[in-house]
Amino acid sequence: MSHIRNLFHRPFGHHPPPASAVAAAASTVAMAEELFPSAVIKSGTAAGGSSATIATLPDFPVEEAKLYPVSRLVFHGDPLSSGADRFRFLRTRLRERGTAGKLKKLLITSPLAHDGKSTIVMNLATALLERGKRSVLVIEADLHHASVAERLQLHSWPGLTECLQDRSISPLSQIRRVEPLGWHLLPAGEPGRNPTELVQSRAFGAIIQELSSYFDWVLFDSPPAIPLTDAIVIQQHADASLLVVRAGQTPRAAVEQTVALLGKSKVVGIVLNGVERRNQPSYHQGYYRGTRFHED
Repeated sequence: MSHIRNLFHRPFGHHPPPASAVAAAASTVAMAEELFPSAVIKSGTAAGGSSATIATLPDFPVEEAKLYPVSRLVFHGDPLSSGADRFRFLRTRLRERGTAGKLKKLLITSPLAHDGKSTIVMNLATALLERGKRSVLVIEADLHHASVAERLQLHSWPGLTECLQDRSISPLSQIRRVEPLGWHLLPAGEPGRNPTELVQSRAFGAIIQELSSYFDWVLFDSPPAIPLTDAIVIQQHADASLLVVRAGQTPRAAVEQTVALLGKSKVVGIVLNGVERRNQPSYHQGYYRGTRFHED
């Protein structure tokens, strides 16, 4: 996908990836074309909004995030970069479905760990705000190893786990608006003993139904799909899934397995993450490439 300087920070003297990594990236792109032959798009992240009626948004407490280059929030920190532009493009594609009433709750997952899905979640949430025109809720649905609040260096407070364990705790009371980014966050909370069972509970569905009436977009930061069953369960409460894979790292077989697990009709796109842009010196070196959409 297009350049992202802060999103994939590299020190001076970084060398291009080896030929094997480039070959692996090309193989992944080819695989994506086979899975979704209708369109392959270089990088992207789109914004949109649902046509459904939205309840009045409460005045949530504010938490201040600490942002550094390692946070990799290119859409906020480098809005004129080609990487930020790719998120605008993805936002546009998602908006097409959102305004048609087909997409509001989006699961974002990856085949394996360390593919970069949480980075995509945070940048996409920032893009989907459309400078405050839309409301966006990020739910840390990875109750095994949540990372969004940690990456933003937010202090801990009760979250989804506590709401699932104690239904007297209102999920609305645990949502915070994250500034200066502008979107809202329901954190995972303290790790529970049986996180997979918590997302499988009826309480999880009830919470999602309650919260979705307040926001234009709801993004689930999910655990990776292959090692855990959580993503498959959470997908039952989402309208579609966005799959994040890392070039030169995520095996082709793992991508195909994840698409099969999620269901091809439920995967709205594949974001190929961490590809080097070559032969275009006007672009920064680190960038996303290869967002893939299929049509209904």
